This record gives sequence, structure tokens and C-alpha cells, in this order.
Amino acid sequence: MPAFAMAQNAFDGTWKINLNKVQMSAKPDVLVLQNGVYQCKTCTPPITVKADGDDHSVTGHPYYDSVAIKVVDDHTIQETDKKNGKVVATSTIAVSADGKTAAVDFTDSSDTNTAPVSGKATLSLVAPGPAGSHAVSGSWRNTKMQSMSDNGLIMTFKVDGDHLNMTTQTGQSYSAKMDGTEAPYKGDPGISSVTVMKTGTSSFTETDKRNGKPVAIAEVKIAPDGKTMSVVFHDKLRGTTTTFVADKQ
Repeated sequence: MPAFAMAQNAFDGTWKINLNKVQMSAKPDVLVLQNGVYQCKTCTPPITVKADGDDHSVTGHPYYDSVAIKVVDDHTIQETDKKNGKVVATSTIAVSADGKTAAVDFTDSSDTNTAPVSGKATLSLVAPGPAGSHAVSGSWRNTKMQSMSDNGLIMTFKVDGDHLNMTTQTGQSYSAKMDGTEAPYKGDPGISSVTVMKTGTSSFTETDKRNGKPVAIAEVKIAPDGKTMSVVFHDKLRGTTTTFVADKQ
């Protein structure tokens, strides 16, 4: 075989997101909890449920079909999301005494076929909520991901001929030609297909689709030394952009 054919591709390897090199979107989440009703105005689609701790049906969300909001105290709430009666995500939001920051503790198995992804994040208040509303009300920006379990940070790529194969530790995978041909995306209820377009010897663009409509676009580039992968991730549903760097393992 020619030497160039035997050489390892720039994309090949297992990569782990470096939480110290994540730049979250500047676009805030807007939450309102008032008069016993909880609203997530920036969820896609928006959510409005009673904050009574009971499960309430929601529609239009591929990862869950019910939401329960429990008010723990005047600064803390707990959310439990279920699908087909099974818990798929939990989160606790605890607002600081001065109301300017909030700590989030979460677990998420909504698109996980193994153990749940868990982690902690910090939110910063951009704008307060309505007068007299719960402390969680307001526009919140996710300013830092404090921690996340490894299964939510690791992905593996392998080039096989003209195909790029991707797998994650949470059970997602695809095998797609790098010419923009649509291919099945497996293991994620919110993504049905994917296209991969090679844009250079060490870069490609991945477009995730749901029923033919783009829901996310990732612009991926490998550094010249082959040790890091830079990703610009566009969430097309929420209109946000997040950037991060993953280190080769």
C-alpha cells in the first residue's frame, strides 16, 4: 500500500472535551415561576406546567413527555423529566442568597443507552424575573460547566475509506460518507440522520437532522499537531452557539 494510505487519518482517535476550554452561548435561558406555575420560555418548544411536584404532560419534546417541578424553598427548585413513565433527567437549581448566581446539579439519561450523564454548572443572572416571582425566575446564562461525568465528554472517530465513523460512550453512532450524503444517526431520539462534509484535510462539518430538518451543526477542526480538536457547535433550535476543545486521549 502507498505510504499515504497507511498513515493514520487526522480525525482518528478518542477525544475528550476539556471543560476548561468550553465557551458557553451568551444567549440566556428565560425561566418564570410565579403563582404556582413554572415556565421555561426558551425551551423548544416552551414549557408551562404547574409547580406542584406532580408529573405534567408536555408535547413536542423527543427526549421526554412529562415534567414535574417541585418548589423546595424560595431559592430552590427540583425538576424531574420522564418519558413513558421512566425518569430520564433530574436537575436542582439553587439560587444564591443575593440572587445573582445559581448552582445546577443534574443527571441526564434522555439520550443515553448506558449510565446517565451527570454534572454541575453555574448560572449567572442577566435580567431579573417579574416582581414577586420565585428567585429562579429571570434570564440566566450558563457561564461555567463545573463538572461532567466522562461518558458525556468522550467521543471516538475513525475514518474507513470515504466514511467517517463516530461513536460515544452514551450509545450514539453513525457511519457517514464525507461528501454530504445523508446517513442514519443511531441511539439518539432527537436526531434521525446526519451529513458529514469534509472541508479540508483536518476539518469537517457535521449536520444533525430530525426528520430531515437540521437541528445542530458542528464545525470541527483538528490542530496541526493532531492533539486537539476545536468545535463550534450551533444549536439551530435554540439559536445558540457553543465552542469547545477536545483533547486526544
